Amino acid sequence: MRIDKLLWYLRLAKTRVIAQGIAEEGHMRINGRRVERAHQKVCAGDVLTVPARSGVRVIEIVALPGRRGPAPEAQSCYRVLDGGAADPIAATIRNDA
Repeated sequence: MRIDKLLWYLRLAKTRVIAQGIAEEGHMRINGRRVERAHQKVCAGDVLTVPARSGVRVIEIVALPGRRGPAPEAQSCYRVLDGGAADPIAATIRNDA
């Protein structure tokens, strides 16, 4: 499956045109290798590093989706590998001494 189509199916991009732009900007990686073309092939088991508003997301593709379905269906097709704290400031330990 093409990377731009996958980003759109997984709801990591609102439109396919935006997904193509993300892929062609060169800020994305598949298994550590830079992606510069929207037609780059992706398969199950690949690890994607994708830029996001809140930083960078690292996900592993568990299964290739057959369509752009609802969000829970899309989320079942990948596993988040960068499962750090959602808010790094809230995750810090405070010493109120």
